Amino acid sequence: MERLAVQPQLVDRVYAAILDGICAGRLAPGERITQDGLAETLAVSRQPVLQALLLLKKQGFVRDTGRRGLIVAPLDPAFVEHIYQVRGALDGTAARGAAGQRTPDAATRGAALIAAGREAARARDVGRMIAADIDFHRFIYDLSGNPLIAEAASPHWQHIRRVMGGVLRFDRPARVWDEHAAILDAIVAGLPDEAEKRARAHAEAAARMLASELANQVPAGTKQSA
Repeated sequence: MERLAVQPQLVDRVYAAILDGICAGRLAPGERITQDGLAETLAVSRQPVLQALLLLKKQGFVRDTGRRGLIVAPLDPAFVEHIYQVRGALDGTAARGAAGQRTPDAATRGAALIAAGREAARARDVGRMIAADIDFHRFIYDLSGNPLIAEAASPHWQHIRRVMGGVLRFDRPARVWDEHAAILDAIVAGLPDEAEKRARAHAEAAARMLASELANQVPAGTKQSA
């Protein structure tokens, strides 16, 4: 994580920096974290770190383990399945709606997003891959013409980001973008049934893969953050 200069809304920036580290895997599941260590890494005082950690704890991204203190909360296979059930329903509905809209520039805009995602995948930059993935799905939400889809997804985006990071660390990034391209093709072709089917299958495949990887993992060690 990069060092931060003191500026207004510092707590928000510290929160974002820590969350980015968790989502990208730089702060690994089960890793012990301390106020002093994070404050030193981010070049800030302990107070904004404390406030950020309190919020992250409330949201379930970090966990108090007693004597060991705070750790990055492990990803739970059941939670992964649940979040992807929600995503599959929303993404499928959005893709169906988008295919029905037949937006003239959908192909061009979608192709640009996919190109950005493939470039991030080639660079193996998990942070950029997560951002590109979110941009693509939000694009489909916008194409659907139903603003309630994005509103329904909004409360879960931070956890979705973290789960996306897990998928992108374990899965082949190129496959993810191949599936995105297939969803876009069905939308551009005006095939609502096929677009929904592909969007749901994309979410279901990611859920199965990540849940399986997590279930087979040895519990995380006691590595301490810098």
